[in-house]
Amino acid sequence: YVLAIAILSAFYTGLQTWRQVYELSTAREILSRHKTAMIDFFGDQIVAYLLISAASSAVPLTNRMREGADNIFTDSSASAISMEFFAFFSLSLSSLISVYKLSNQTYI
Repeated sequence: YVLAIAILSAFYTGLQTWRQVYELSTAREILSRHKTAMIDFFGDQIVAYLLISAASSAVPLTNRMREGADNIFTDSSASAISMEFFAFFSLSLSSLISVYKLSNQTYI
């Protein structure tokens, strides 16, 4: 689960980065500002919650495995968990920025 969510979040972040670079380099928008703001907001929210869910579900299992034996697998698992927490905090900051951008949209 941790690996699947890490791959999904990397894919989402890669697509967002590609879109931003494309729009900056060509000075053209792929989608309208309203649609982009909505996609950014909901995408950031969904991926952030998936990341925190994956990290929090892996913590008890890793702790239980470390009681029996502390090996390279448990160390790798602990590293993956810490990186998912870091990615969650990064995406939650991005989500706050998305909320700000979405709240400044005019709907009329």
